[in-house]
Amino acid sequence: MNRKTAAILYTAIMLAPCRQILAANAGDVLPKCELNSIDGGRAIDLGEFKGKVVYLDFWASWCGPCAKSFPFMNQLHHELGEQGVTMIGVNLDENAEDAKAFLSQYPANFTIAADKGEQCARQFDVKAMPSSYLIGRDGVIRHVHLGFRQDEGKELREMVEKLLAEKSPAADVK
Repeated sequence: MNRKTAAILYTAIMLAPCRQILAANAGDVLPKCELNSIDGGRAIDLGEFKGKVVYLDFWASWCGPCAKSFPFMNQLHHELGEQGVTMIGVNLDENAEDAKAFLSQYPANFTIAADKGEQCARQFDVKAMPSSYLIGRDGVIRHVHLGFRQDEGKELREMVEKLLAEKSPAADVK
């Protein structure tokens, strides 16, 4: 093994634990990150949703399963939005026009944000498209789901309903 290969291998081994620390897993507190609306408007700070159940979904226009997940997320938003679930779709396309073309074909009735610098995607350690994170009212990630198939919708909905049934942390303060 030459020095260059050894140096690369050593660096990879030493940085592997750091990558795990940065990854957002079930049981972790929601990472601090800021997104922009898809049209470049207002900033969206994920911290502003504490006290609500959040379904955070990272997606891209080229992702086939993402196209299948949008009708499910629209339905979830329509049926459970007033009960306190907030749906946020985070687009990772480099070109905003690609995202807009996708949305014209698969409209979203929930908040769509952009993560142009992929800062949030790195903090969540997004590994697949789509990657969904269910976040409890306490700001803790409760479930991470990679990909999407129609038959998974029922289980995801049940998890969201379970989180909605939990007391708000503010309810414990008297």
